[in-house]
Amino acid sequence: MSVSSQETDKKFILLFCFQKGLLYFCIQIDAGVNPASLMKKIDNRTMDNTPVDKDLTRPREMPFLYLKGFAMGSADVVPGVSGGTMALILGIYSRLVFGIKSVDVQAIRQLVTLDWAAMFDRIHWKFLISVFLGGVSAVFFFTRVVSLPVLMHTHPEGIYGLFFGLITGSILLLLKAIGDVGWREVLTVIVGAAIGFRIVTLVPTDTPETTLFVFLSGSLSITAMVLPGISGSFILLILRKYEYILGNIALLGTDRTMEAMSVLVPFGFGMVVGLVLFVRLLSWLIKRYHIFTLCLLVGFMAGSLYVIWPYQEREYVEIADAQVLPLDHPRVQELLEQREDGRERERRRPEYWVLGSVVNPGAPAADQKMEVIHVRRRMISSSPYWPDWTSPSGDNRLRRGAQSLYGGLGTMLTGFLLVGFLGWLSHNKDTGSGGLP
Repeated sequence: MSVSSQETDKKFILLFCFQKGLLYFCIQIDAGVNPASLMKKIDNRTMDNTPVDKDLTRPREMPFLYLKGFAMGSADVVPGVSGGTMALILGIYSRLVFGIKSVDVQAIRQLVTLDWAAMFDRIHWKFLISVFLGGVSAVFFFTRVVSLPVLMHTHPEGIYGLFFGLITGSILLLLKAIGDVGWREVLTVIVGAAIGFRIVTLVPTDTPETTLFVFLSGSLSITAMVLPGISGSFILLILRKYEYILGNIALLGTDRTMEAMSVLVPFGFGMVVGLVLFVRLLSWLIKRYHIFTLCLLVGFMAGSLYVIWPYQEREYVEIADAQVLPLDHPRVQELLEQREDGRERERRRPEYWVLGSVVNPGAPAADQKMEVIHVRRRMISSSPYWPDWTSPSGDNRLRRGAQSLYGGLGTMLTGFLLVGFLGWLSHNKDTGSGGLP
């Protein structure tokens, strides 16, 4: 095994332990984080005619909300996994919807007129700031410090197995929270599962790059990010705008910044409009039809399991950009050292650099230049498969043979048991305290 592979394995183990501890800590802190407990609280407030969209965040709760936002952000980094799914698992989904809804026209009017006391009383600022900072921190951490996108390519069975176990356990926990169901609730779950399955199995198609369509892409992607089981990045892949948007973000700070802004500004406006309109619909549904809404969301989560199943044959497209650099350029020197030491980066990573040939071999050594190719891998489709349980080492679809097979099973089982254990723990806490008010 190469040095690069060993370092990646260590990062995967550390990430796995970190996520387990974070989820355990987030869900154990109080009874309210259990989805069953959350729904009971919403039921009680609705029956008492108390506004369910009132910000009840206590200052001592804000550090824990930060951690929950961190868990949501870590899920959003993974294509196919939604931050809304993690919010539902952690029991803050309804609060998230009503918190976003609180930032409305009235709140903006109060901001403009400097009526800040009324604005802060109206907006769920303690909740939103805590979750938002946690999410931003997670995106930074899992893209800059421990690259989760890299681990998704090098250890897909373990990463997706973890989320598959968490989502499966949460579906069962939420169904238990619903209690006795009739044919209407069952039908709602089936419809939700069918919609979720259809969305995650859509084939990417060619789409225009007009301002209007970029605006609509932003609206649809942010809507999907709020819904459990549907990934916003996956919607962008379907619309063929994932690479387009990321490419324009990469142009920020260059001489093409204004060109990038002409794309990112309408995309950002689309996200804002989509978020504002959609959360109002969701909050209305949760208030009036919360059981049916929960059934629909459970169906979305169930439908998404098709692409979260850890054993997938994934098809990637490679986008290569070549540039010519001087031989003494830091990038060229780094790649030469990696080649000499046998540490060339694995080509299963989401992006990597490879050395080409010297473009002017007849020139003096100080003036020679070398071609450097930057390759980015983007997943365009995936299809689940049933691995060879009897002889995993002979299954070429498993990158690391038995290690990939049992690693995926191990993280899947751990995620499932963790949700079950925390649900049991919270249930006992509710029983011991004599029930919720």
